[in-house]
Amino acid sequence: MAQKAKAPAVEVEVAGRQVRLTSPDKVCFPLRGYTKRDVFEYYLAVGDGILRALRERPTTLQRFPDGIEGEMFFQKRIPTRGVPPWVQTATITFPSGRTADELCPADLAHVAWAAQMGTIVFHPWPVRSGATEHPDELRIDLDPQPGTDFGDVVRTAGEVRGVLADLGWTGYPKTSGGRGVHVYVRIAPQWSFIEVRRAAIALAREVERRAPDRITTAWWKEERGSRVFLDFNQMARDRTIACAYSLRANARATVSTPVTWEELTEVEPDDFDLRTVPKRFAEVGDPHAGIDEVAHDITPLLEWVQRDERAGQGDMPYPPDHPKMPGEPPRVQPSRKNAANWE
Repeated sequence: MAQKAKAPAVEVEVAGRQVRLTSPDKVCFPLRGYTKRDVFEYYLAVGDGILRALRERPTTLQRFPDGIEGEMFFQKRIPTRGVPPWVQTATITFPSGRTADELCPADLAHVAWAAQMGTIVFHPWPVRSGATEHPDELRIDLDPQPGTDFGDVVRTAGEVRGVLADLGWTGYPKTSGGRGVHVYVRIAPQWSFIEVRRAAIALAREVERRAPDRITTAWWKEERGSRVFLDFNQMARDRTIACAYSLRANARATVSTPVTWEELTEVEPDDFDLRTVPKRFAEVGDPHAGIDEVAHDITPLLEWVQRDERAGQGDMPYPPDHPKMPGEPPRVQPSRKNAANWE
């Protein structure tokens, strides 16, 4: 039986640049039959939205050169050879002190080039290239635990909205592409990663106090129970979240999709995928269109940090790949700690 001929490469003009799309008929999402061309055209269709999420942000690329059922790797360093001369990068510093030059999209051609390279998911840092040590985006990650569902996460998001309203802040929700929800708040790029992470912990604790039976900040899984976890460590250095309008690497090709607060109570994660989101974007635009209009001052949250410390609630454990940080409590599971005390 004759083997089907591979579709030829095509040249596509994007943002005034020529981007070469090779193997356009390569299947990236086997269950849905979506090809590399489909992925490429998807990112062009939501261009204004994903650029709002990525512009001037160092970005880790989650690449699947042979589709989501093939090899996957995270590309944090852009190679020095074989890259178009117009591709821009930004230097970021890892917790280890090592550095890397990551893709830093300046226009939609950068996104298209990454899609051509097999990128499915875009993971931007919460910083801009001009101030890579000072986050300008506070990310609140609502993570469902066993025994909870999307409805529980949506109710938790409502509590987050209430705390933000008390601060006089505007938060912008989006689906994660799975069962979670992310809420983004623009902040002034004046504070360090350590300070912004502590601010995120203080905010999460305030949300937890409003519904402790349904919401938790417990870092150790054994302490979370059937509650929604507010993952404050997504604000730690080198921790990233799939951005607004990024595809997710699952069989349904879902999308992490911005929604209004009112929509959030009515939607389901599977409503948003590679086919439905471009149509939605063309009809209703981007619910995050105003996200850059105000950058909030996190001083109130830093005051909550001090308040919590006086009450005996200090720092929380960092992710395991981080070096031990000053003031961090021991990274020991409570059950192991208790067992050691009994020995």
